[in-house]
Amino acid sequence: TPEYVKYLQNLPMKQTRSSEVKSTSFKVGENDCPVFNGLFEFSQISAGGSIDSAFLIKEGMSDICINWAGGLHHAKKSEASGFCYINDIVLAILELLRYYQRVLYVDIDVHHGDGVEEAFYTTNRVMTVSFHQYGNDFFPGTGDADSVGQDDGMYYSLNIPLQPGIKDDEYFEVFKTIMTRVMESYQPNVIVMQSGADSLTEDRLGQFNLTTHGHSQCVKFMLGFGVPIMLIGGGGYTIQNVSRCWTNETGVALNIDLDDNIPMHDYRENYGPDYKLHINARPTMEDMNKPDNLNKIVQTAIENLRNIEFAPGVCIHHVPKGIIDDAEFFFGIDDKMDDNKMVDERDKGGKGILISKVEKMEF
Repeated sequence: TPEYVKYLQNLPMKQTRSSEVKSTSFKVGENDCPVFNGLFEFSQISAGGSIDSAFLIKEGMSDICINWAGGLHHAKKSEASGFCYINDIVLAILELLRYYQRVLYVDIDVHHGDGVEEAFYTTNRVMTVSFHQYGNDFFPGTGDADSVGQDDGMYYSLNIPLQPGIKDDEYFEVFKTIMTRVMESYQPNVIVMQSGADSLTEDRLGQFNLTTHGHSQCVKFMLGFGVPIMLIGGGGYTIQNVSRCWTNETGVALNIDLDDNIPMHDYRENYGPDYKLHINARPTMEDMNKPDNLNKIVQTAIENLRNIEFAPGVCIHHVPKGIIDDAEFFFGIDDKMDDNKMVDERDKGGKGILISKVEKMEF
């Protein structure tokens, strides 16, 4: 809401201690939403990158856009939650809905994508699919398989609740089976994929046993449909593995096989003792996912998909004004690209990939 954005904007620039912030209904400074220097500017960069990515896709300037600074899927319209202050994903999807009939949101963060689901819970123009750890009071406590949407959005929210310890093969089998059916039934015009790295093994909060290979396999699978896609970041609390994950998945998006040996650079010592890009299978949690339970979860999801309207459409309507005025988009209409703001990597098979490095943007 405008009031919430104004509140974030007016936080003291030198504020460093959450205890000095008066508690409000916005929940900034409470528990897992600390106040830090540059909070509003960080929110501008995160949200601006996702909004710009949506704009570039709908303008046909790229078929793949990446914003690893985005993916703050817990934030609500007037409330911070789970280290998330502004929900860049919702803002990007709203921009996409100006031009596309159907948007598919896929979330492989270890936590349920509750903020995005809540925003689109009553519409069939956005299908949200979240694969997450669930149970035993794991944050945010939502995302049961019975949460399927309501009103026009009934059965357009799909939740895949998983137990701790799940490994690459079983995770990908569940993901592939369900997402194949989703793509067949919903036929989205564009995909937004939240690729939170806290679903990797050894994460400080998440309790899955995924490797960088298994995690990126899901990204590669979605890229294979040839539908325009936004790849965005999310959670991740073992920072070296977050870097590994998103570096590898940038390579996947570019169709480049990166060397597993991390090259020399100023921070290489943080990646010892093996100095490798990939995390090998080294389970840190017992796998609590029994085959029968996984089969039941898949079958429940498939049954829910049988209830949706095939490729729902929307009547012709006036395109509302977006967050970005098309004629004022700062890269431009004259096709001049500023290297400090955008990296343009062309892939022979398509329009190319634009990796956002967006500077501060007012919204």
